[in-house]
Amino acid sequence: MIPRVAAARYETDFRSGRLALTSNLFAKLVEVLDHSMPHFFFGDELGSIKHASFSLNDEKEWTCSTNIILEGSSKARAVQTLVLNAQRGSKGQLAAARSDGSICVLDLEKDTPKEQLAWNEARKRDDQKFVGLAFTESTVYSCTSNGALQRTELSPENTILSSSSAILPTRLAQWRISSDAKTFAYAGDEVELSIWDVERTFSGEASETAADATQTKKRKSRDTLLSHEVWRAKNLPNDNLNLRQPVRNTAFTYLDSIGYQQQFLVGTQFGDVRRYDTRAAHRPVCNWKAIGKVGGIGAVEVGLCDNQAFVADKGSNLFALDLRNGKVSYGYKGIAGAITSIAPAAGFLTSGASDRFLRLHSTFPPATKAGDQQEEKGQVLNKTYVKVTPGVAVWDSRAMSSEERPTRSEDEDEDEEAIWDEMEDAESDDETDRKKARTK
Repeated sequence: MIPRVAAARYETDFRSGRLALTSNLFAKLVEVLDHSMPHFFFGDELGSIKHASFSLNDEKEWTCSTNIILEGSSKARAVQTLVLNAQRGSKGQLAAARSDGSICVLDLEKDTPKEQLAWNEARKRDDQKFVGLAFTESTVYSCTSNGALQRTELSPENTILSSSSAILPTRLAQWRISSDAKTFAYAGDEVELSIWDVERTFSGEASETAADATQTKKRKSRDTLLSHEVWRAKNLPNDNLNLRQPVRNTAFTYLDSIGYQQQFLVGTQFGDVRRYDTRAAHRPVCNWKAIGKVGGIGAVEVGLCDNQAFVADKGSNLFALDLRNGKVSYGYKGIAGAITSIAPAAGFLTSGASDRFLRLHSTFPPATKAGDQQEEKGQVLNKTYVKVTPGVAVWDSRAMSSEERPTRSEDEDEDEEAIWDEMEDAESDDETDRKKARTK
């Protein structure tokens, strides 16, 4: 069996895009983590930040225990985005952005987590919300739906060293940063998926804002990139009546990120899920229609296993999607409320819903051959009533403490090295991915 300490290593390299897990390796990783409790952080609509731990009892039933990390007070301070800083070598920190425009950082290393520092995004209006938050080493990035982007540099003593800002287009639905923190992407209502260079954006050079672009659109075509923009998607061709198709992006996630060569999965208000490959085309290489059933796509997250993603609509439908053909591998039953957030983990998935339940789901990799029937399907393992609607969730993927780590033997070292020798290198599959994308 793979040592537990290797599991955290697999997760780190998978999230950074350096590792592609096959079904067999995914099963081995789940074998390790099945003996561990999955943990999640979640924030609710009253501003509380909580920690949930799931475990198996003596009857082999899943149970959940929750504890409050930071007490909430009102809907005016609802947690809108949450991100964990769990990079290798870093201490445990959690950043949260709230509906009142405040952003705080919590120290998780101490027995009683507490707020270390906080600041405000003054440009956020009451009718806007945070659509993105990232925590890379000692830097916190935040973005609001009206395009207010902020970068805050923190010192080792947890003080603010510097803060810089930029302006992006408005009506954004989501913002994310790449795994190497060199680029970021956004998409929204009448806002095509777009990639920007981080350093150029915050370099202080004059840039054309969304307002500038609107005022001068007579002299610029829709396809002209803004000054710090490096790539932008193109709209679908006109429909059968030769009418322009509206752009209604609601959620997206990175599938792969190597420099400017990136792949994305984008959900729309029409319930469609589109796959983009910046190496192949500006239009989607795949457009899978009617995946979402109610209100369009509400959340999209990449799974830990290769060729898998999880998609939730704005109703109570949650699916596992096979990225090879865009088919639904399986769906989860028994969700009564509208899904507010999803967070994948190794072998598990958690979801929050408007019925005020936090649910733990099992996950399984897609069939070995695309199109084959899915034999093992995910199920709801546990649902816990948390009194207040959980608005956002994130997997607690921090490396285990030294007290929890088993003593490594030579056999374990050899087992780990053997597993690494068998792994596929995601970077070496660029040509294969390009061919697959063009044939879809």
